[in-house]
Amino acid sequence: MKILLRADTHVNIELPVNAPAAKCTFTQVLTALSVSLGSMVIGYSSSYTSPGLVSMRDNSTTSFEVSKQMGMWIGSLMPLSALFGGIAGGPCIEYLGRRNTIVATALPFIGSWLLIALAQNVAMVLVGRAICGFSVGVASLSLPVYLGETIQTEVRGTLGLMPTAFGNAGILICFTAGMYLDWRNLALVGASLPIPFLILMFLIPETPRWYISKRKTKKSRKSLQWLRGKDTDITDELTMIEKLHAESEQNASQGTISELLKSNNLKPLLVSLGLMLFQQMSGINAVIFYTVQIFQDAGSTIDENLSTIIIGLVNFISTFVAAFTIDKLGRKVLLYVSGGAMVLTLFSLGGFFYVKSYGVDVTAFGWLPLVSLIVYVIGFSLGFGPIPWLMMGEILPAKIRGSAASIVTGFNWMCTFIVTKTFEDVIAVIGAHGTFWLFGAIVIVGFIFVIVSVPETRGRSLEEIEKRFNGPTRRMSAVANMKPMPMAC
Repeated sequence: MKILLRADTHVNIELPVNAPAAKCTFTQVLTALSVSLGSMVIGYSSSYTSPGLVSMRDNSTTSFEVSKQMGMWIGSLMPLSALFGGIAGGPCIEYLGRRNTIVATALPFIGSWLLIALAQNVAMVLVGRAICGFSVGVASLSLPVYLGETIQTEVRGTLGLMPTAFGNAGILICFTAGMYLDWRNLALVGASLPIPFLILMFLIPETPRWYISKRKTKKSRKSLQWLRGKDTDITDELTMIEKLHAESEQNASQGTISELLKSNNLKPLLVSLGLMLFQQMSGINAVIFYTVQIFQDAGSTIDENLSTIIIGLVNFISTFVAAFTIDKLGRKVLLYVSGGAMVLTLFSLGGFFYVKSYGVDVTAFGWLPLVSLIVYVIGFSLGFGPIPWLMMGEILPAKIRGSAASIVTGFNWMCTFIVTKTFEDVIAVIGAHGTFWLFGAIVIVGFIFVIVSVPETRGRSLEEIEKRFNGPTRRMSAVANMKPMPMAC
């Protein structure tokens, strides 16, 4: 806990041994669960085209023709629309609030899926995917910001990865249901997922930091008290939030652009952009979108649909491993493990396709694509998958969090669109082996970027993280530097 009394002394003091440890409250878990159900909708939406396009091209279930080129547009239109949703989401979370913005995405999600399920022509499918993608962009921006501003420092890593786990659960649900349902029924399942998400979001409050930014101190105290528990003394934490907001107001420039270009704001923005760049340029969405095709091209001896489900299951389980270790090992260690695993498997997979391109019989190694992709997905889910989104909610300064998160989210979905739209074209130019080696080389650069530029945020409050980017810390009171006791969830 921190209390700011003066600004001229700086001494570290440990809390007394008999000080009560903070508790991970039920309300914080409920908050994380509510947000995570929204992430499940995003995961389902992102993976819909993998099984959906197969049955959509079947004339027995579709009254209109879907060409290969149109199928690529159906798949890539979602991330393209999410780009614009991410840009629009920034002003929304600033003016409407984090919670209200999230709630506002539920009905468009439901409407878009119903439009797809009832589609009589390909235009209705495209419009449905565009609306769904826009909602995905808004939600993917607002969910991590909301969670970062409500969860306590000591469990922000663990509970902060819950949305990623549920997002992967959405992918697994879509892959599994796709084995038994056609594209229309898959869309109806998608329309049902936002309903529990919408209900739970009405049970949780707006973030205390947003209330402070709107000078609603009483509502801020009430929100923070609900999140931390009715018997918890929240005076210290609320004082720090108010203090940091007052400082950011004093140092604020007139324009958003000039504020973003300040060195103390530009540094965390560039770090967040870099993490998003290497997340998407590692090729994960190309692998998820075209998993079945990759196994078909590899001539794998294992059924491609079963392989897809196995990868979805591994993706889901490995995120829980990250959730239970991130607050023990830290963000950077998991990013190192993640990068190493992805580099190894991408080069192995590239080697398999390289040998196969020369006509060598690879039947005896038919298991290699599945094993490589399993390890690749495990590596991604441990680090480069969830951590860029988690850190976006952690390192972006409060004053520019809305506009900066808008830029970062839009950039992420732009990279997603580029990778998924050009994946097959790149394979046609440099071959499957060259494509996977290219992804591997990009991950190596990302590994170096993490070593040089990414800060460790484990165990730090949002206010401490923001002060780290402000350069040399101002001299503060001894009590202001008290370190929080570890807590169990």
